Amino acid sequence: MAQTADATSTIVVGYSSKPEGRAALERAVAEANLRHSGLIVVHTSAEDEVASLAGELEKTGVAFEIRQAPDALDPAEELISAAEGSDAEFIVIGLRRRSPVGKLLLGSNAQRVLLDASCPVLAVKAEPQKS
Repeated sequence: MAQTADATSTIVVGYSSKPEGRAALERAVAEANLRHSGLIVVHTSAEDEVASLAGELEKTGVAFEIRQAPDALDPAEELISAAEGSDAEFIVIGLRRRSPVGKLLLGSNAQRVLLDASCPVLAVKAEPQKS
């Protein structure tokens, strides 16, 4: 799925319907607007959520392409591949908040993207959920 528009560069974003995925998408859209860039959204959401995601992105006016990560358990490879294939300006990923012990171990997908991507990576945190 894509929307056609004039974009001089591309930003790749990892998306899921979890709070960290939503935070990454929001930041990527803001950056795309600021930089007049297009988006490649690599998602691990259920297939029935794609139409809703596309509708949401169409409202932003940002050129976009939505790609399903073939292996929902390892989207890092698809993010890196999408970034390299599109000569992306950078990748945006969302991180979830972790306990002090959990902070010692960054999620394996996030760690892989941070270490293996050939372009810069912007990592954003979701807002804390209110009780």
